[in-house]
Amino acid sequence: MSRTITRSPQDSPEAGQNSESVLSHGLKQRHLSMIALGGVIGAGLFVGSGVGIAAAGPAIVLLFMGTGALVMLIMRMLGEMSAARPSTGSFSVHAEEEIGSWAGTTSGWMYWLMLCAGVAAEATAAGTIMHSWVSFIPAYGWVALFMVFFCASNLTAVKNFGEFEFWFSAIKVAAIVAFLVLGLLGILGVFGSAPGTSHLTGHGGFFPTGVAGLAAGLLTTISGFAGLETVTIAAAESDNPSRNVARAVRTAVWRIAVFYIGSMAVVVTLVPWNDPKVATDGPYVTVLDQLGIPAAGTIMQIVVLVALLSAMNANIYGSSRMAYSLVSRGQGPRFLGKVTRGVPAAAVLASCVFGFAAVIAGIVWPTTVFAWLLNIAGCSVLVVWSIVCLTQLKMRRRLERESPELLSVRMWGFPYLTWLTLAGILGVFAVMAANADGRHQLIGTAVVVAVLAGAGHLKQRRDRQAAESA
Repeated sequence: MSRTITRSPQDSPEAGQNSESVLSHGLKQRHLSMIALGGVIGAGLFVGSGVGIAAAGPAIVLLFMGTGALVMLIMRMLGEMSAARPSTGSFSVHAEEEIGSWAGTTSGWMYWLMLCAGVAAEATAAGTIMHSWVSFIPAYGWVALFMVFFCASNLTAVKNFGEFEFWFSAIKVAAIVAFLVLGLLGILGVFGSAPGTSHLTGHGGFFPTGVAGLAAGLLTTISGFAGLETVTIAAAESDNPSRNVARAVRTAVWRIAVFYIGSMAVVVTLVPWNDPKVATDGPYVTVLDQLGIPAAGTIMQIVVLVALLSAMNANIYGSSRMAYSLVSRGQGPRFLGKVTRGVPAAAVLASCVFGFAAVIAGIVWPTTVFAWLLNIAGCSVLVVWSIVCLTQLKMRRRLERESPELLSVRMWGFPYLTWLTLAGILGVFAVMAANADGRHQLIGTAVVVAVLAGAGHLKQRRDRQAAESA
């Protein structure tokens, strides 16, 4: 593909449709900043990180540092591309323009699948928590209630979604900040004797489970950051996409790095990594109990519920916008492109229906269909990141040559850090291939990628033939 970039920074690939088919621009800068946090700070941090600690021990801090650095580089690439060419489809649009339809189709629908699977997992966990409080309503009843509520809220004006996500994320951020403050006081000995480095060097040392533990913990940390890319999708519906996405990316990355790395450092310093409660009750609850904070379990259950609902809300939004963008580019069923009052209503409904179907699969076929879906979704983000790297390599050179004024955000150390990031992602794939569970994920993902890439390649060939015959 060799098209010259001539569109203005405010244009999107959906431009050119009639005014009734164009998405609204109701999001503000404060919404984008919180959306960036809401899509990624979920139960994976508050509860799931305990599995990573149990697998890798205190070395989980190094894993989060390494993974956080990788994510920072990915987000810098996305920030560069989205600030220059903001669009609802974000990296999927850029991949299609720079590499071809197969890359746009693959990255877009893989991301959609990942977000919809996330909706199912989050709704299921939230329903379980609510059932433990109000037992006469079954867990699946709460799931249905949450799905209907967030589906309805996403069918209204986008600013309503933004407000929901702003306050949800504000609660999560406040909880993490409070945890970090209490944890620091605990490390200093305010709540009793200071632990020093006893938990970091004892119980088997800093690397108690060796390379195998690091490999298992790596996969947990990678999945914990998935969803951060939603902010580049949401930017297209803000009042100033180029400026807002640049600011959101800059602030969100370091905040999330501090929250994740800081939290893990506090946990492994204050409690033994091999304490069974870390994996079962969650690291946050275990630490708060250790510090003697009253009702720690109940407090964290409330925070986890808010985190789940927030991530669920953000994932419904992100999946619907990605589906809308794909369909508007001829890469999906046309009926999903229907826009009502500035909202892609059909895409919202389709994403919610798929998410609820996945919930049902989790009830009926928990170890087969649902497990397969989650495995594919867990690997999807690595596929997306790989395509992001390849896209940025081509788009940066094109922009420098044709529209350098659009580069308001620049990738650090280009092209060396881009290639280093891609090598890191390939390294993660290699680690997955080294163990049985990882190989199963890779095989399933490879099948889905092959199908999507094949469909995209066929479209690309048809478009080329149509252009040649015109």
